[in-house]
Amino acid sequence: MIQRLKPLLFSLLGLDPEAVVVVVRSGDPARAEKMASIMRELVPGRRIVDIPLESGDTIDLALRLLRRLRGLRVALMATLCDGTPEGAALRRAAFLASPGKVLAFNSALERQHIRPSEWIASWLFLRGVPRARIFLRPRCLVPRQRERSVLPRQWLPRGGSGFRQGLPRIAIVSPYFPWPRSHGGAVRLEGLLRHASREADIIFFGFEDSQTEADFASTAAICARVYSAAKPRYLEPRWSTILPPEACEFWNPDLDAALRREMSAAGCTLLQAEYTQMARYRPDILVEHDITADLMAQVHRLRPGLSTWWDLWRWRRFERAALRRARRVVVMSEKDRALSGLPGAAVIPNGVDLERFSPAPDPANRRLLFVGSFRHFPNVRAWRFFLEQVWPLLDGIDGIEATVIAGPEPELYYQPARSDPRITQHAYVADVRPHYEQAALVVIPTLESAGTNLKALEAAAMGRAIVSTPSGVAGLGFTHAENVWLAGSPEAFAEAVRRLLLDPALRCGLASSARAHVERFYGWPALAQLQVDLWKEVSR
Repeated sequence: MIQRLKPLLFSLLGLDPEAVVVVVRSGDPARAEKMASIMRELVPGRRIVDIPLESGDTIDLALRLLRRLRGLRVALMATLCDGTPEGAALRRAAFLASPGKVLAFNSALERQHIRPSEWIASWLFLRGVPRARIFLRPRCLVPRQRERSVLPRQWLPRGGSGFRQGLPRIAIVSPYFPWPRSHGGAVRLEGLLRHASREADIIFFGFEDSQTEADFASTAAICARVYSAAKPRYLEPRWSTILPPEACEFWNPDLDAALRREMSAAGCTLLQAEYTQMARYRPDILVEHDITADLMAQVHRLRPGLSTWWDLWRWRRFERAALRRARRVVVMSEKDRALSGLPGAAVIPNGVDLERFSPAPDPANRRLLFVGSFRHFPNVRAWRFFLEQVWPLLDGIDGIEATVIAGPEPELYYQPARSDPRITQHAYVADVRPHYEQAALVVIPTLESAGTNLKALEAAAMGRAIVSTPSGVAGLGFTHAENVWLAGSPEAFAEAVRRLLLDPALRCGLASSARAHVERFYGWPALAQLQVDLWKEVSR
C-alpha cells in the first residue's frame, strides 16, 4: 500500500518518485571517471546525474547545482574529495546542496558516507586518513572489535634446489622475497644470494606479497629450501604499541618456533635477518638495510611533532637493543657503521649487476627518469618534492618529459593533485632497463635517506647522468661534478637539470665517469664474497 502511495506523495511534493544518484566530478578527471564507473556498478539501473568540474565560488556553484537538481530526489551525491585545488569549491557546493547525502571518495577511491552521526570518522576521512585506519582501536582498549590483525602462523614449503655435500647451511629470514625485484631490498637480496649461494646452502624464509609461482621458482633455483608465510594483515593503530609497528607486523611466536624447527631439521645453526624489524627472530647476523632511527630522526627534524617524536623514540629504543643482541651486524656504508655505534659492524654495500645493467647510448632527448617504490615513504617525499617544487621551474624547457617508476599499487601511497600529460607513471615493471635507455637524465631528489641507494648504482651502470640531492647518493663515494651533479634546493636542482639537458657533452662525461665508479666498487660477485666470508667467520 505504501509503495503505491509513494508516487502520488512525491508528485504532490513536485519531486521525481525515482531517487537519482549524483556524481560530482570535483577532482582529477581520470579519478572522477573511475568514481563514476564505480557508482554505475553499485547502483545498476539507477538514473545517474553527472556534474562536471566547473569553476566559480562555492555559493554560485551550490545554486547552480540546486537548479540542476530541481524536481529530483537525491539518494546519494558521490563527490570526489581527492584534494585537487580546482575542485575545492565544487566539493563545498555539493555539501551545501545535499547535506547528509554525500558519499565522499578519496584519492584512492575509498568511500565514506559523510554524516553528522559519524562526524569523527567523516572528519578523519576528509582529512585524508585511509578508511582502514579510521575505525581501528588498540587491542588493549577494545579487545573484541570486529576488525583485528591477522598474522600468519606457519611456513609453507616452496621447493628448493636441495642441499649439497660439504657446504655450510645458512638460514635467512626476510619480510620480502628476492622476486619480483620491485624495490631496492629485493634487488639486493637477489644479487647477493645468487652469487653467495655458490658457496653455501641457503634456507630462505620470506613473507608473501603478490608473488607468482615463477617468483617462487626463481628463489628456489638459488636456495636449497624456500618457505613462505602469508602476507600479514596488521590493523593495530600505528601509535598504539611500544614497539615499532613494523616489528609487530612480521612477528609471530608460532612462526619463530616453526622457523627454528626447520633450521634444526636441516642441521642449520646460523640465522641471518634482513631489515631491522626482523630482529625479534633473534638472528646471529642482523642486516641493517638502513639505520632506521637515523631515518626517523631526519623525518622528525623536517616535521617536528608528537607523531614523529613517538616514531623516533620507539625505533631508537628497539634498534639499539637489536644491535646489542646480534652477534654481528651488517651495514650498507661507513656512514651507517658510524651511526650504528659498532666499530666492528661489517660493511657490505648495495651493488649492481654490471652485466645486466650495461651502458646504453645517450638518447639525445629531454626525458627525465625517477625510480622509487612509493611503498617506501622517503620515495614518496622525494617525488613530491620534485613534482611540487622543482618541476614547475622547468616549464620553459621545450620537449621536457618525465617517467616515474613508482612500484606496486602506487595510488595507495600518493596521487598528485593534478595530472600532467608530460609525466608518465608506471607501477611495478619487471625490467626497468628500457626506461633507463629512454631517459637522458636520472633524478634522485631524496630528502631523507638511510642505507645506500640502489637506483643510483643502476643509473650509473646504465651510463646515465644523475642529478641528486646529497642524501640521494650518500655513502656511495660519488663526487660532485665528476660523476654526479649534487643540488640541495629546488632552484639548484632545476638549474642542474636544465644545464645537463642542454649540454650533452657534460651529461655524457658525468655518465661515463659514473659507470667507471660502479665498475670499480659495486659489482655483486665481490660483495657476495664479503657476505660468504662473514658467514664463515661467525660459524667458526
